[in-house]
Amino acid sequence: MKENRRKLGEIGERAVAQFLKRKGYKVIENNYRTRYGEIDIIALKDGILSFVEVKTRTTLQCGTPEEAVDCRKQKKIRSMAVEFLTNSKIRYKALRFDVAAVKASKDGTIENIKIYEGAF
Repeated sequence: MKENRRKLGEIGERAVAQFLKRKGYKVIENNYRTRYGEIDIIALKDGILSFVEVKTRTTLQCGTPEEAVDCRKQKKIRSMAVEFLTNSKIRYKALRFDVAAVKASKDGTIENIKIYEGAF
């Protein structure tokens, strides 16, 4: 079960990265690892550096994908972003934390992607 969730997460992250590229974003990092955890996607567009948390679901039984990014998860993402910025030379004008909610079918086919810009 855990392996299936991991694979589904990877499918969702790849789909979101492609979606962002089509929207004009430059993906700086995928799965950036820090001591606090992992940032799914770091992307840049028009001088705005976005830290994107991707949540993929096949069912809404346990809530919507975006609901999974609770206060605890937001705090972790902020800590990871600080670590990235400390070690990076990326030039940017502003920062933003986004959530990508992905709905997929049981076979992993992407049905819908919704990006919440400035989610927190």
